[in-house]
Amino acid sequence: MTGRPLVPVDFAVPARHGCAGYLLVPLGPEHNASDHRAWTSSVDHIRSLPEFPDGSWPDPAMTLADNLRDLQRHRRDVDDRRGFTYTVLDRDDEVAGCVYLYPDRTAGTEAEVSSWLRADHATREAEFRAAVTSWIIDAWPFDTWTSGGQARSRPPTH
Repeated sequence: MTGRPLVPVDFAVPARHGCAGYLLVPLGPEHNASDHRAWTSSVDHIRSLPEFPDGSWPDPAMTLADNLRDLQRHRRDVDDRRGFTYTVLDRDDEVAGCVYLYPDRTAGTEAEVSSWLRADHATREAEFRAAVTSWIIDAWPFDTWTSGGQARSRPPTH
C-alpha cells in the first residue's frame, strides 16, 4: 500500500450505503465478534472467490484478538484515507461480509475493489457485486478499478 491517500482530501467518503438489501458501514473494532464469526464460518467460500486466489486469507488460525488488531488497522487506513473497508450488515445487524477499496497494486488502475459474503449468503453474490459496482460508479471518484481480477472503468457520460 502506498502512503498517499486513495481519494482526494475534499472527497466526502460515504458513511453508509444501502446495497442489495444490506447496509454498508465502515468496518471497525465494534464489529469484531460478528466479523470473526462471519469469515470463520465461510473460509472455503471466501477462498473460492476471484479476489482471494492465493488462499492466504482468511487464516482460520486468526484469533478474536488478532481479528481486533486487523480491524483497528482497517480503521487507521480509513482515518488516513489510504483504504476503505466496509462491513456488510444483514437485516439482523450481523456481519454478512466485507467490501474493500484499496490502491491497486497490480493492474494499473486507481483502486482495487474486493468483497465477500458469508457462505450462507453466497446465492446473493452476483446481485451484491452488481450493486457494489453501481455504488463505485455513483459514489466514488475512480475512473478505473479492478474487481474480481478484471479491470473496469466508469462508463462514458453523454
